[in-house]
Amino acid sequence: MDADYLGLFTEETSLYNRIVLGPLLPASAWEPMPRFLQTWLRNYIGGTLIYLLSGFLWCFYIYCLKRNVYVPKDEIPTRKAMLLQIYVAMKAMPWYCALPTLSEYMVENGWTRCYSRISDVGWLAYLVYLSIYLVLVEFGIYWMHRELHDIKPLYKYLHATHHIYNKQNTLSPFAGLAFHPLDGILQAVPHVMALFLVPTHFTTHIALLFLEAIWTANIHDCIHGKLWPVMGAGYHTIHHTTYRHNYGHYTIWMDWMFGTLQDPLDDGSKKVK
Repeated sequence: MDADYLGLFTEETSLYNRIVLGPLLPASAWEPMPRFLQTWLRNYIGGTLIYLLSGFLWCFYIYCLKRNVYVPKDEIPTRKAMLLQIYVAMKAMPWYCALPTLSEYMVENGWTRCYSRISDVGWLAYLVYLSIYLVLVEFGIYWMHRELHDIKPLYKYLHATHHIYNKQNTLSPFAGLAFHPLDGILQAVPHVMALFLVPTHFTTHIALLFLEAIWTANIHDCIHGKLWPVMGAGYHTIHHTTYRHNYGHYTIWMDWMFGTLQDPLDDGSKKVK
């Protein structure tokens, strides 16, 4: 890529920095920072806001507005459990944000196969590439997640931090990002690896990374949406109780292909979104 085209990525990330940092900090506080640090700060603030807002709003909806509709009163996680999940997630958040910061740096320097404008490839190619990207991400996260269970030291020292939440009255939307920092980064790495394998629209890549915070909140709320083939909370709750099933991220396809799928029991007692 020539310098002018790479400049489009730089302009885009500069715009994101101004949108997030501009209203929150005086220009004198962040504009003199090195570009890499500006990007990390924007990702940290943006990621924190998305995590906390999505978590608080979703908890307010299911535990207050819809109390006893989706989750029985005696199965609502305690305030102590949710505060612990927030603490674990916020301790890891500075490290989580290093990955999208690094990916943006690589994109800006032309090391990936990203493109800036959908018009560069056309809508049909955009949708085809996006589909391939999502399949690669789903495949990568499935196997990364599965190996975090199968390789015992990885489970003991990394993934076990997340699996202390192993039943309905300890799982909440805030558990979605409550990982050991390295665990959370490893499970997001397929998003970055895919950039080297398939042409990817840069804005879409950034949006999908930050939608992870909302998606992970959703699959830890213990409410089974029953929308095939989505890997909803019903499937993921089984993962937290059996430890050997439903490693997938967005869909059940990888678990179906590799023999680790277990369907939620339809016993009539599960509430549906």
